[in-house]
Amino acid sequence: MNLYTKLQQRAAENRPVRIGLIGAGKFGSMYLAQVPRTPGVHLVAIADLSPSNAQANLARVGWNAERAQAASIDEALKTGATHVGDDWQALVKHPAIDIVVECTGSPVAAVDHILAAFAQRKHVVNVTVEADAFCGPLLARRAAQAGVVYSLAFGDQPALICDLVDWARTCGFPVVAAGRGHKWLPHFCESTPDTVWGNYGLTPEQAARGGLNPKMFNSFLDGSKPSIESTAVANATGLAVPSNGLLYPPASVEDIPFVTRPINEGGVLERKGMVEVISSLEANGRAIPYDIRMGVWVTVEAETDYIKNCFEEYNAHTDPSGRYFTLYKRWHLIGLEVGVSVASVALRNEPTGVATCWNADVVATAKRDLQAGEMLDGEGGYTVWGKLLPAQKSLQLGGLQDAQKGGLHSEQKGGLPLGLAHQVKLVRPVKKGQSLCWADVAMDTTTRAWQIRREMETTFAPSLL
Repeated sequence: MNLYTKLQQRAAENRPVRIGLIGAGKFGSMYLAQVPRTPGVHLVAIADLSPSNAQANLARVGWNAERAQAASIDEALKTGATHVGDDWQALVKHPAIDIVVECTGSPVAAVDHILAAFAQRKHVVNVTVEADAFCGPLLARRAAQAGVVYSLAFGDQPALICDLVDWARTCGFPVVAAGRGHKWLPHFCESTPDTVWGNYGLTPEQAARGGLNPKMFNSFLDGSKPSIESTAVANATGLAVPSNGLLYPPASVEDIPFVTRPINEGGVLERKGMVEVISSLEANGRAIPYDIRMGVWVTVEAETDYIKNCFEEYNAHTDPSGRYFTLYKRWHLIGLEVGVSVASVALRNEPTGVATCWNADVVATAKRDLQAGEMLDGEGGYTVWGKLLPAQKSLQLGGLQDAQKGGLHSEQKGGLPLGLAHQVKLVRPVKKGQSLCWADVAMDTTTRAWQIRREMETTFAPSLL
């Protein structure tokens, strides 16, 4: 029985899935646009730092004003309307809420919201993949201990990639590589909010007209978001990551099975079974026709001549050897697709992607020479970008740089996660291109986000080092 049929049954039984949304920005608004069109769900409450902005976004996506005027969560439950407020704790604690959709985009706050939801035995669909990137494996373990489901958000590329990987493995195919697309040139890692629009091909006036956030868009352009999302995929699927960051090989859709092969077979992979991101630009900046920039893909291998022949007989597009085949979705619809996660979690008790191991990390890396006393400004800013590294390599960062100084204490070693590199002061200089470690910064050690990250390192490090 499919999810839509199950939702229809819940509607017929007047027993809807009850949802609480934390954060009603762009991603959340896209989900809100679909809620009135989805049977069997009741968005009971929205918590946002600015309830007035949340109300404005509801109006923008077409909600009837009366639908979001419930004075309390209890009133929303009685009337079928939605309560909009700023008290996320009341939302999480209310016993009627089945699923919390975390959609703030703030990784430190997201960890607080997610852990509080687990404590109240709530399932969580986590849109804030930045949080998953630095502590997802431990969040998944905490969810299992609480007897609830923790899930990545369908519609965002990591969950869609996980879906393709699951398809491949369920069919019996070995996964050679999987990932997403991106517009990439090497110098983009130095991009700042001041330079982002030129690299995107927009004027500042066009960006202002559209109300576009330069820091958010820069996090995509400078490679931070592709690294974050690739980290989530690697940790959810068990795929390996490149030893020194994403390679971004340029390729059209037609050429993906050609480039996503091992190096010894003419591709770019260090070995089979890795994540990678395909660039929609040639090295000289030329746009590649029929690109995968907004999509996702998985490359599989025919292990026998019979399967290889089947690829040929059914005109599947492969590499020249006929053994490697790529399945892809050329687009993703972001928040418009989150309902799949909500339904899967509520009705099947299954996540649409969840960390199963700690294979990968995304580490804050200097965009320029940084001086002691400077404040890091996090993802998409002026100071650092996110670099994808194997978790084992991240754990060892700092030791080599400081060997001549007697080494670091164990609590100072390890890469600084990009998600925790916001409003953090540097305590020593860092060269351009160098990945930062804990010893480079003065951390606020009182946040749950910092505490759970360090707990994850302690928990998972013995199997990695």
